[in-house]
Amino acid sequence: MMIRDILLEMEQEEDDDEDGDIALENLDQMVVSSFGTLESQPDFRSPEFEDFNGKPDSLFFNDGQRRIDFVLVYEDESRKENNKKGSNEKQRRKRRAYESNLINDGLQLEATRSVLDDRLVFLKVHAPWEVLCTYAEIMHIKLPLKPNDLKTRSSAFGNFNWFSKFLQVDESIIKPEQEFFTAPFEKNRISDFYIRDRDTFFNPATRSRIVYFILSRVKYQVRDNVKKFGINKLVSSGIYKAAFPLHDCNFSHPSEDFTCPNERYLLYREWAHPRSIYKKQPLDLIRKYYGEKIGIYFAWLGYYTQMLLLAAVVGVACFLYGYVNRNNCTWSKEVCDPKIGGEIIMCPQCDKICPFWKLNITCESSQKLCIFDSFGTLVFAVFMGIWVTLFLEFWKRRQAELEYEWDTVELQQEEQPRPEYEARCTHVVINEITQEEERVPFTTCGKCIRVALCASAVLFWILLIIASVIGIIVYRLSVFIVFSTKLPKNVTGADPIQRYLTPHTATSITASVISFVIIMILNTIYEKVAIMITNFELPRTQTDYENSLTMKMFLFQFVNYYSSCFYIAFFKGKFVGYPGDPVYWLGKYRNEECDPGGCLLELTTQLTIIMGGKAIWNNIQEVLLPWIKNLIGRCRTVSGSEKITPRWEQDYHLQLMGRLGLFYEYLEMIIQFGFVTLFVASFPLAPLLALVNNILEIRVDAWKMTTQYRRMVPEKAQDIGAWQPIMQGIAIMAVVTNAMIIAFTSDMIPRLVYYWSFSVPPYGNHTHYTMEGYINNTLSYFNIVDFKNRTKENPYVGLGNHTTCRYRDFRHPPGHPQEYKHNIYYWHVIAAKLAFIIVTEHIIYSVKFFLSYAIPDVSKSTKSKIKREKYLTQKLLHENHLKDMTKNIAESIVGVADNNLRPKLE
Repeated sequence: MMIRDILLEMEQEEDDDEDGDIALENLDQMVVSSFGTLESQPDFRSPEFEDFNGKPDSLFFNDGQRRIDFVLVYEDESRKENNKKGSNEKQRRKRRAYESNLINDGLQLEATRSVLDDRLVFLKVHAPWEVLCTYAEIMHIKLPLKPNDLKTRSSAFGNFNWFSKFLQVDESIIKPEQEFFTAPFEKNRISDFYIRDRDTFFNPATRSRIVYFILSRVKYQVRDNVKKFGINKLVSSGIYKAAFPLHDCNFSHPSEDFTCPNERYLLYREWAHPRSIYKKQPLDLIRKYYGEKIGIYFAWLGYYTQMLLLAAVVGVACFLYGYVNRNNCTWSKEVCDPKIGGEIIMCPQCDKICPFWKLNITCESSQKLCIFDSFGTLVFAVFMGIWVTLFLEFWKRRQAELEYEWDTVELQQEEQPRPEYEARCTHVVINEITQEEERVPFTTCGKCIRVALCASAVLFWILLIIASVIGIIVYRLSVFIVFSTKLPKNVTGADPIQRYLTPHTATSITASVISFVIIMILNTIYEKVAIMITNFELPRTQTDYENSLTMKMFLFQFVNYYSSCFYIAFFKGKFVGYPGDPVYWLGKYRNEECDPGGCLLELTTQLTIIMGGKAIWNNIQEVLLPWIKNLIGRCRTVSGSEKITPRWEQDYHLQLMGRLGLFYEYLEMIIQFGFVTLFVASFPLAPLLALVNNILEIRVDAWKMTTQYRRMVPEKAQDIGAWQPIMQGIAIMAVVTNAMIIAFTSDMIPRLVYYWSFSVPPYGNHTHYTMEGYINNTLSYFNIVDFKNRTKENPYVGLGNHTTCRYRDFRHPPGHPQEYKHNIYYWHVIAAKLAFIIVTEHIIYSVKFFLSYAIPDVSKSTKSKIKREKYLTQKLLHENHLKDMTKNIAESIVGVADNNLRPKLE
């Protein structure tokens, strides 16, 4: 007989939340059968209470035989300080019903009171062999059939084994995992599987995953023909305070229990400890301990960091090339030359307040610009366009290898709907494929309304970011006037401070800092808003939920982090008019201009502040916040610190890493990936900064997971999910942005046009190709008397005996028949810029598509291994099946023969 689940009749009681609710008809389709018997009027089946046995490292029940697979923590209602009798009794009945149904479903429970706080009760959960086998088949978990006897190919870099051994984890400390041929588990073929010891056949990570699957689906209450179920609902409503699998030992020292594998200690020692920063990651042990989902993240992050090493070396080489050749920069020499730059009077860059100024006060910025705006920048931009393709293609191959090694090639686990989704399934529709009734949470019209509301909310927040960017622009325009008033009203000489801190520099730095602060504030707010929007959207599965949240968060972060960089690169200084007819923002603020050297240096400053500030802020946040929270938790229990505490109580006082914890780690790295690729033409040191940050990031994340957080429930994952197409989209966009930065933000194209066309006849006066005279040729003349317009007099009368001033543009001088119209140089430059973008894009895209085609996603050796394993697995299962059939037929034939011979003998 089957035990019927105990469901509390709560029809008249109100509940605080609907998450985890589901119609009876729906739930019966997803909950598997129970074990045991029960009478018609069932009583609660309660767990056994046991005292702590004094063994702090024990991972077993008090009998020392049954392993603890999961721990639930609750506060005893009878000992709560604020004892609200009605509310506490309702929670107690729900909890007791849930625990009784866990026992009915075959799990074994043991309760132990806290050593430090007698109000807390730790409920230890153990899954016996029969339960593990049943659910392993339901979840399609792949388990070992026989040891893998395929030979691994020897490395092509055998001569460098001594170096690779220096980087590898010592195999005598972390022993390599034995490889097996695997297949989805089936109870009726249990004899085909490689079972040497029932206690170790299911490793701790698999046991925890199975138990969590059960905990998430066990029911505890019925109300209005709706059943409530799941540990997530119980934790969120406060009935349980926590639910987690156990770490296997303390991270700082190995367990005293000789049967403990000490995997947490080994991970801390060989992975998370700072002294292991140069070593490769023990990915197999990470996957074994934390599951494939976390393993694939660290595999991707490690591979990305390795590829950044090549990009960083090339970037540093290009930076050094610019630094070494900065003194050979002819146009910068002209800016700094007192007889050239010192004699050029520049037009005021704002109305009334701004004075005339000499070009040579920008000498320092022009020298810095020579470092970044060089031929090496062009080479590096092309290289990065190819590098990002190589990274993505080789990662696909590496990912395919991990899929084979970690048994996720054919991930057959059918992902269950989220409880929040199933709770809303009240509408009945006919499935077009099966022609059967199924329940959905909303009608087609309701879905359209939800999509429209979610899209509107996302659009509103994106517009809010754009508004903040406009605010920063207005700040730039306003504060530039303030800084400009600090300059002297005449043009004789320059203060030493002003040589380094020009109005442009001061405006750029302060605006970048304010922009970074606004970015971080909006980022914090939108994280919560995006989760609210996604919850309202109600995705069906956890993967759908994460993908939907991923797209919303990335779209927001893309606009949030990159909008200011796009403004500086492609809009600032591009639509300013000329001194006699400037362009105004909002009819009030005169559009800001770039330095005579261009906006590239300002873009470099912006990237440095945002990348550096974000990296420092994130690492401090990731290290300090969990450490401080755990420190506060330890201080609260300091009175009982001299007592020996069990493993489960030590883990309870660690921090919880939510189900979206890994999502934020991915998001942080993808935003960084965008900075490294989208704007790298302006900042060749970006890959170096990213490399240093990622080396620290890997160890910080490792330290955080092994020392500060509870152990997470292991999850399966085949790849990095929606982040792969996002990176591919960034890679395609990066080609365009870098080509446009070189064409429109840097001065490389105007310099090349001058060198090859305008330095020699018919446009130039030099007898050979040269950069001499470039500055004078690219600065147009303006007649000061033309400052006046229809409504205002000349605001600059009395500021000096100057009849003309210069400004950055390619226009005809005063008195020309086409006065202040664009000259022939301008049209040559525009044509060259467009030609450069088209040619560069086509060349790089051609190389990218060729590499994508030439490099297969799965290597030939991996394909062979997959096919070989599938063949041997099928052969093994088929042969065993034939043996069983032959044995059964032979036994039946012998039985028939015996029956036929027996009458004759009689």
